[in-house]
Amino acid sequence: MRGGAIGDFLMTLPAIGALRERWPEAHIEILGYPHIIELARGRYYADAVQPIEARAMAGFFVPSGTLDPTLMKYFGSFNLVISYLFDPGSVFADNVRQCGVRQVIEASARPSHERGMHVAEHYCKPLESLAIYSAQTCPRLFPNDEDREVATRFLQGVASEPLVAVHPGSGSEKKNWPAEKFAALGRWLVDELAVELLIMQGEADDEAVGRLTKLLAPRRVTVVRGLKLPELAAVVERCALFLGNDSGVTHLAAAVGTPTVAFYGPASLQIWEPRPWRADGVRVVQFGAEDVAAGRKAIEELWAGRAAMR
Repeated sequence: MRGGAIGDFLMTLPAIGALRERWPEAHIEILGYPHIIELARGRYYADAVQPIEARAMAGFFVPSGTLDPTLMKYFGSFNLVISYLFDPGSVFADNVRQCGVRQVIEASARPSHERGMHVAEHYCKPLESLAIYSAQTCPRLFPNDEDREVATRFLQGVASEPLVAVHPGSGSEKKNWPAEKFAALGRWLVDELAVELLIMQGEADDEAVGRLTKLLAPRRVTVVRGLKLPELAAVVERCALFLGNDSGVTHLAAAVGTPTVAFYGPASLQIWEPRPWRADGVRVVQFGAEDVAAGRKAIEELWAGRAAMR
């Protein structure tokens, strides 16, 4: 059971992956927000997914609530339920136990900044009660062939490689690096490194994307919008570099193995910094007077590493 935004889910993938590694033949289902958990369905982690916001679920969040018989049978069919839901008073967990589940683990959805433990490690911690100690705490995504076919069709209109993806938005304006600074790096990337820029646009990114594309004119950019998350992951996977804020899309880029530069401001917590599953594939740049220069240095380091890998 996993609610939350894109980044919340991606940081839970190492825990789900540890379950898959421990029980390769197990049937694993994930309940969450459909457009997010689709990243895992049939892509290594989950055999099936279910929507968490189904109306019949409401009774499970009420003390001694009336439980839907179909859902009771559904939950009762599992040996193990792990809930990362915010569940004060264990209301949901206790209702699920009434369904006959053999074991219910209540995992904390809210990591503590004071402890200094990275969120991916925090989400793996509850598995220790199952004697599962995960050494891999870097989220990883596995786009499938269909995702990659969509990405190929989408990119047919893009002139050439290398591709660099930029996501100037996030879930909070306080976390957004100024568009003027993204534009400064974008102009340098196009003019000096001859890259093709892809600008990622989510539902709340209209203003940030509009401002950035205007600042980059007359250079050509391709705005990426309207793709499902697994398809977006496949597009970002094709990129030589990703630049973004403290956002779920930045975590997505790191999770597909694209070299990533993340810009973090005062509203961002270090425990949420993206983690690379490929060695040395992420740089985090803090907002400040010299952050454009720091961003350029980070790009140069990752670009050199990319050349060395080739």
